[in-house]
Amino acid sequence: MFDFILRPFRRHFGSDKHFYAAIDDMFGFIPHNIELYKLALIHKSASVELEDGSHINNERLEFLGDAVIESVTSDYLFIEFPDSDEGFMTQLRSKMVSRQSLNRIASAIGLDKHVISHAAGNATQKHIYGDAFEAMMGAIYLDQGYDFVNRLLINNIYARYISLDEMLQSETDFKSRLIEWCQKNHYTIEFRTSHEGCGHSSHPTFQSTVYIDGIAAGYGTGDSKKQAEQRAAYSVSQDSTAAISDESSARILDKYDSIVN
Repeated sequence: MFDFILRPFRRHFGSDKHFYAAIDDMFGFIPHNIELYKLALIHKSASVELEDGSHINNERLEFLGDAVIESVTSDYLFIEFPDSDEGFMTQLRSKMVSRQSLNRIASAIGLDKHVISHAAGNATQKHIYGDAFEAMMGAIYLDQGYDFVNRLLINNIYARYISLDEMLQSETDFKSRLIEWCQKNHYTIEFRTSHEGCGHSSHPTFQSTVYIDGIAAGYGTGDSKKQAEQRAAYSVSQDSTAAISDESSARILDKYDSIVN
């Protein structure tokens, strides 16, 4: 009742009315501590310098929000897929909380219009809005509590902006994608997979290492050779989209260069 009375007042009066209205429009509620949300909108490129010389931005809230989103999503998938194994839920969670997914959500709810940033529009800044979304979830957690952000994410955001059916139908053959990427970039690729005995013949364990130009670039284990190799390929790309993007290609190249050098 108290929030219902304050809602029109905070939306239309006071120096922070635009911030209150923005949060209400995006998430459907009026905050208690608006300063948390104002901070969540400040990208590090627009950091505010304090009198003591320190700078404040949304990075700490982003760190917290990342953990909150992962926790809520894990809980959600655990309930939604009671018969699925850890590997399946891990891959699906990775898709749901990927920067690409969070960027789409941020744009869909209009968060991108409110982020304060002085960053140039280059490849390293593509995740500003997804990062701001994580910071917002951190702010909501501190302001409203875990149960509130849990309901908000699952019922209001995931239900509207994420299709589990589409994600489940998307390509998950990481090995084929990595082989195609290596061929496109003129690298050799080899999977070396071995069967490790664990004392229980009914539960074999396979370990696979993927070599790019002779350099060990990824590792994976599984209950089958196929599963181990898929996980090894996934460990290289760390990308859950239907195709390896320019950004993930750059990430693989960076990883490869770091191994070689």
